[in-house]
Amino acid sequence: MSEHLTPFLQPGPTVQSQDDAVVRFTRQAIQAETRPMEQAVLLYYAVRDQVRYNPYDADISIAGLSARRNLELGHGWCVSKAILLAACCRAIGIPARLGYADVRNHLSTRKMRELMQTDVFHWHGYTSIYLEDQWVKATPAFNLELCHKFRLRPLDFNGREDSIYHPLDLEGRRHMEYLNDRGEYAEPPIEQMLETFQRECPNWLMHGDGITGDFDTDVTIETAS
Repeated sequence: MSEHLTPFLQPGPTVQSQDDAVVRFTRQAIQAETRPMEQAVLLYYAVRDQVRYNPYDADISIAGLSARRNLELGHGWCVSKAILLAACCRAIGIPARLGYADVRNHLSTRKMRELMQTDVFHWHGYTSIYLEDQWVKATPAFNLELCHKFRLRPLDFNGREDSIYHPLDLEGRRHMEYLNDRGEYAEPPIEQMLETFQRECPNWLMHGDGITGDFDTDVTIETAS
């Protein structure tokens, strides 16, 4: 393995690839599979669907973003779920890093729109996984049930091609537009992220208590109407 991949194989404060809970989740997800690409695919679907998407709990801190916390809560948001997937990959020797981009996201709830005052989501997170000599992007944020509610095409991942958000939903409405690439990292650049959110979304404190209520319930109500 090349030295330039070493930082993306090591555990970190949030990418807790040696944590007992992360290792156990990883082993359960890959079962008896031994091929790295197939392992990565199984891990992608495990993180996508076994950990619910919940942006109301967005907490930009080491503790708030940690892989173990995702598993303990059973839910996370794009940034923390990407961290969990990276931790799982590193746990079995697959290099993984954390990618970020600014996106215009048309999937949100009324509470989020009122608080954010924008449809631009800064520092949207995904996982970049090194498979068969290339980096491949994987976005495990939206679980299958959520996609069904919002009439979105679920994101699949085959280990060979980038898995990033579709520009349109199943009804042909705008869904996601990538605006700005913020690069890829071994650990989340927490200080930079906080600075951006404090400037662009000052009403959203990003300490895990920015929005009250339950995201799933709000989605169910709004999509039903």
